[in-house]
Amino acid sequence: MDLSKILSIAGKPGLYQMVSQTKNGVLVESLLDGKRIPAFSHERISSLEEISVFTEIDDVPLKQIFHSMYNICNQQQALSHKSSAKELVAFFESVLSEYDRDRVYASDIKKMVQWYNLLQSKGLIDLVEEDESVGGDSDKEVNE
Repeated sequence: MDLSKILSIAGKPGLYQMVSQTKNGVLVESLLDGKRIPAFSHERISSLEEISVFTEIDDVPLKQIFHSMYNICNQQQALSHKSSAKELVAFFESVLSEYDRDRVYASDIKKMVQWYNLLQSKGLIDLVEEDESVGGDSDKEVNE
């Protein structure tokens, strides 16, 4: 699962897939409705590859969280992001029991569940690539 081209843009709903780079930013396609829009360099754009979750010990990459959700949900959608905060927190505890409860809020969990369900519905959660590269991500970067 390559999350490097999947982007979150602050202030805009959903996730976006990078199509190409432009002079002042990137051209992105919404995963919600397929519309293409420019995202400019002054906007807060985050690649899902760069996002991690605070734990009591160390940060855990979002990719690993999605991997756990995929396994826990038997390769299906997770509960709705519109579920109660209590349900979302209970679900996330089953995904990552050692997350930092002081720094990871219910709103963060809601967003991760929403993102997972969107990626899963679009068929972008692919564990074949993940299984091949376990422990080998640094080798992959060196070879490219």
